[in-house]
Amino acid sequence: MKRKAGLRPNVLLKGNSPWLKADCDSAGGDRNLTSKPAEPRGVDRRQFLGGVGSLAAGVAAGGALLTGTVAAPVAEAAPPLGPSRPSLRRAAARKVRLDAAQLAFSQPAPPQQNSDEDRSYGGTRIGNFHKGLPHNSFGEVDPSAYHQLLRALETGDKLHFESIPLGGVRPLRNPQAGMAFDLEGPDAQNVTIRPAPRTDSAEGAGEAVELYWMALCRDVPFTDYASNPLAAAASADLSAQPDFRGPKSAASVTPATLFRGNTPGDFNGQYLSQFLLMDVPYGSLTISQRQQTVIPGVEYMTNAADWLNVQNGGASGPDLFDGTARYIRNGRDLGQYVHVDALYEAYLNACLILLGMGAPFDAGNPYHTTQRQDGFATFGGPHILSLVTEVATRALKAVWWQKWFVHRRLRPEAYGGLVHHRMTGARNYPLHSAVLNSGALMQTFSRFGSFLLPQAFPEGSPLHPAYGAGHASVAGACVTILKAWFDGSFLIPNPVVPSNDGLTLLPYIGPPLTVEGELNKVAANISFGRNFAGIHWRTDYSESLKLGEAIAIGLLREQAQTYHEDHSFTLTRFDGTTISISSKPVEEDGRDSRY
Repeated sequence: MKRKAGLRPNVLLKGNSPWLKADCDSAGGDRNLTSKPAEPRGVDRRQFLGGVGSLAAGVAAGGALLTGTVAAPVAEAAPPLGPSRPSLRRAAARKVRLDAAQLAFSQPAPPQQNSDEDRSYGGTRIGNFHKGLPHNSFGEVDPSAYHQLLRALETGDKLHFESIPLGGVRPLRNPQAGMAFDLEGPDAQNVTIRPAPRTDSAEGAGEAVELYWMALCRDVPFTDYASNPLAAAASADLSAQPDFRGPKSAASVTPATLFRGNTPGDFNGQYLSQFLLMDVPYGSLTISQRQQTVIPGVEYMTNAADWLNVQNGGASGPDLFDGTARYIRNGRDLGQYVHVDALYEAYLNACLILLGMGAPFDAGNPYHTTQRQDGFATFGGPHILSLVTEVATRALKAVWWQKWFVHRRLRPEAYGGLVHHRMTGARNYPLHSAVLNSGALMQTFSRFGSFLLPQAFPEGSPLHPAYGAGHASVAGACVTILKAWFDGSFLIPNPVVPSNDGLTLLPYIGPPLTVEGELNKVAANISFGRNFAGIHWRTDYSESLKLGEAIAIGLLREQAQTYHEDHSFTLTRFDGTTISISSKPVEEDGRDSRY
């Protein structure tokens, strides 16, 4: 593939890496959080990578390596593109790594901003995550315990993390992960998402109303939404919300847009992506996607005593399983899938399905134009199978920074406690009237006798903050890799739909389904599976998807410099814009610029 001289990857990412700064008196008094970065200790990243950039320039000019080995003089002609002399190859390998580090370092760093709820509501922290810490009888966090959590997050001291008081037996989930470095893609602290909707906002109320309806509709088959009265009631109630930002048709939520994502492809055809239904070719095995489901109608944390026990991190009972394996057919099945999945499972399966059906690679794959070679270790099946999973842990580190160190958004189950105590008159929490007057609350109280948000998992949410979402960030990262690799316009052959009992797959009848659309849809399905379970919010999905996308694009840009082949990935981002990521720059004489 021909490219202009000097062409470089052309995607610009934005990010930042500030620290929350808190002042606390010696007695553990209130902290005033600001956006001022903490003072660096020792050599910081900027100093280190600035030195890296200088070294890269020296190597590029034919200067000495750090080991003392001297590269070829500047005046010497560049070697051919075949096997190089060892000293030159060694220098080139170093330059590739330094250039990748400089590329990541060169991205701008916008400020990290949260909704400032740490300092709202009279210091009660009701708008923040505090599950697993000690609480009073209303589920309000013990102030001293929350201060100790903030101290650990601000100092990063391992002993401070170990001194955080717990209210029960469940440990906090991996808060130090957001402090980890990575060797590929943007730094975990150099990407960002917008502030989460506030607990007292109309947008937050709209998201809460959606979650109550998702809980009420857990056992409704996706294929029945068009005729089901609960789905119709949910659509009407969400349409009446003053600031609900889910997808709509003609300014109204309809059963066809209900509980769907808002990316290209989400509204085309049935609710479920083909990649959650089709058999998975796994080497010599063929894996059916019938899964172990849980029995219908079982909801958790619908009374105040059970709810409070779980908020304190108390033990909970086991899942109650259906003895028959079924295809995913409703929100409860989808929630159980994401209860136990490996985080990149759905996308590895999608990759295997695409390879098995012979889906074409992106037009920029260099082996489209070769006649005597094909791809394998680079630009072939083994390459994409490893690449699609490679971004997952990098996305997790980035979103863990957002969760613990920036936003600390409360979980929906905790919001449900605020609603319950407000509706019963026990507390006067500042919640928006849009949720308090919703039809979803009346339906919930009629069915369960409380205003708590029914949970699909016995233990409720994991013990880490809601925003952003781990599943959604990994979805954004992995799906971006797949959209870059495969031809998104390719039509899925022989699509299917599950029967209402989940025992069989039936032929799908509807508009054609493309690879790109079904990849976007599987990202939404996995993310909304967590919402159906009652443990995440809509913006946890929509913003985390973009966070994962940024991580994947950054990784692709860096890896583009490492390949010998010329290539150019083109993909459509989740916002509908199209970008290209091209391979290493080429000198005017056509030689590889690394040598």
